Amino acid sequence: MLTSRAKHYLHCLLFFTVILFCEIFAGGIKIFNTGAFVPASDIDPWVQYGLLGAAILYFLRLVTFLSLPQVLFNFIGLTFYNAFPDKVVLNGSPLLAPFICIRVVTRGDFPELVKNNVNRNMNKCLDAGLENFMIEVVSDKPIGLDQHRRVREVVVPSEYRTKTGALFKSRALQYCLEDKVNILSDNDWVVHLDEETLLTENSVRGILNFVMDGKHHFGQGLITYANEEVVNWFTTLADSFRVTDDMGKLKLQFLMFHKPLFSWKGSFVVTQVAAEKAVSFDNGLDGSIAEDCFFAMRAYSQGYSFNFIEGEMWEKSPFTLWDFMQQRKRWIQGILLVVHSKMIPIRNKLLLGCSCYSWVTLPLSVSNLLVASKFPIPCPPLIDFLCAFTGAVNIYMFVFGVIKSFTVYRFGLARIYAVRVRGCAGHPL
Repeated sequence: MLTSRAKHYLHCLLFFTVILFCEIFAGGIKIFNTGAFVPASDIDPWVQYGLLGAAILYFLRLVTFLSLPQVLFNFIGLTFYNAFPDKVVLNGSPLLAPFICIRVVTRGDFPELVKNNVNRNMNKCLDAGLENFMIEVVSDKPIGLDQHRRVREVVVPSEYRTKTGALFKSRALQYCLEDKVNILSDNDWVVHLDEETLLTENSVRGILNFVMDGKHHFGQGLITYANEEVVNWFTTLADSFRVTDDMGKLKLQFLMFHKPLFSWKGSFVVTQVAAEKAVSFDNGLDGSIAEDCFFAMRAYSQGYSFNFIEGEMWEKSPFTLWDFMQQRKRWIQGILLVVHSKMIPIRNKLLLGCSCYSWVTLPLSVSNLLVASKFPIPCPPLIDFLCAFTGAVNIYMFVFGVIKSFTVYRFGLARIYAVRVRGCAGHPL
C-alpha cells in the first residue's frame, strides 16, 4: 500500500509529464521545431491575414491569459500541498468544542431527501464523537421533520422581506440571523450545507479541528461528487474539475493567504456566528444569485480571515445535462453581478474578475486549439510557453479529478478505464 506522500509524488510526476507533453506538442518548448502553435518563420500575420484578421488572432491568443492566475494557483496548490492527505486526526477532545449548528437550506421540494440526509448526517456526527451540536433545516415549505432535541426546523414566512430586498437563498439565510429567529450565541459556529450534502467522519473531524483552533472566522473544505451511485456520468465527470479546483486553488488561497481571492463555494462553509452576522446575507439583488460569492468577497473586504478545512463532504452532480447547464448559467450570472457590484472594492475582486471572464470567454480560448494550427502567428517564446502551460494544467484538472473521485478500490480497474474513455470522448465545461 502506497503512503500518502508516495501517492503525492506520483501525482506530481504525472502532472509534470502532462505539462511537458503539452509544451512539446503545442510548441511551448521547441525541441523538434514542430507543434500546433509554431508559426512558419516567414509569415507576416499583418500581411498574410490582414489588419483585422491578425488583430483577432492575437486577441484570441491573449484571451487565454485571463485564466493564468487561477492556473498558477491550481498548479502551486496541487504540487505544494499533499494531494492525498491521511485520515484527519482530532487535535483535541470533541467535548471541549464550541457549539456547532449544521444548517441546511432547502426550498422544501424534496422532503424525503432532506429527512434521510438529516438522519445520515446526525449519525455521522455521533460516530465522529461530536456532542455539542444541532441540525437546523431552513425551508420555504414545511418539511415535517421528526421531533428531536438535536433537530430544528425553520420555515421562512412568505411575507418576510429583508432590508435590501435580498432574494432566494440569501433571503433564507438572512432570516436565520434575525434576532427573533436566531438562537445561537456569537461564539457558536455554523456549518452551511445544501440539502444533498452529506458529512463524512473526516469532514466532521476537520470541522472540529477548525473551530477548536479558533484562529480564523471562516473555513471551507473539499467536496466530491462521485460517491455511492452515480446518476449522470457526464455531469459527474464535468464536476471532477471542481474537485481539483478545491485541492489546488481553494486550498492555496486559504492555507497560504487566508483570503478568498477567487471566492468559494456555497456548501461545506463554516462560519463564526458573530462574523456571519457582521457580514450578513442582506446584500440586495447583487448578492441574491451567487450569495456565497458575494458573502465571501464582502467578508474579504472587511478583513476577516479564512482557512482550509481538512476532510471531504459528498454531493451529487446535477442529474440531467439541462440542470447542469442551468446551474452553470446561474453561477455565471451571479458572479458577474458580484464582479460589477459597487459594494465590493475592485482590489478585492480583481482575481475573481479574471476568473469569471476567463469562464465567459472559454469558447474563445478553446478555439485556439484549432485556430492556432490553421492560422499561425509569431509570438514571443514566453507567450507560447504560458499558453501551452495553461492548456496542460486545465487538461490535468480533469485527469486528477477523476483520479480523486473514481478510486480503483471503489470501482475496479475495468470501470475506471471506461470512465476515462467517456471523459476523453467529450470536453465538459
